[in-house]
Amino acid sequence: MNSRYAKGCIAVLAGSALIYLGDKALGVNIEIFTGISTFTFAWMIDIFLVPFIAGFLVSWIFGLGGKWLACLPPLIVRCISFVYLTYFENPATDVDMFFLIPLAYWGPCLILVVEAANFGGIIGEVVKGVYGHPSKRNGEVNLTAEKKVTI
Repeated sequence: MNSRYAKGCIAVLAGSALIYLGDKALGVNIEIFTGISTFTFAWMIDIFLVPFIAGFLVSWIFGLGGKWLACLPPLIVRCISFVYLTYFENPATDVDMFFLIPLAYWGPCLILVVEAANFGGIIGEVVKGVYGHPSKRNGEVNLTAEKKVTI
């Protein structure tokens, strides 16, 4: 297997595990809407901070292109959580899943989580230094640069 694919798989698994553990540690299921009491401080941390840290981790592990890969862990965890809460936590097995967890609420929450992870991925790439100047990397010298002559 290519080492880049292996790093990508490891990064996505690490990000997914971090998001799952963050959900369990905070005790929040963002897929369940119970009215205005849903929006607590723990819910905000689970929507914004946990995916940001997971995106940062994914990008830090993967390197260049990690900002795009950082979108996968929250998407994977949120979709699995949605299906689990709908089909396995539901006592009424004959009810359609679209009426139990409203998609009009879940969709924007999913977008917020993915965007927070993407922002964390961008910051992770910047911190890792993948956007460094090519002439300063590894002692390389740019031979095509013009030298300024001062008189």
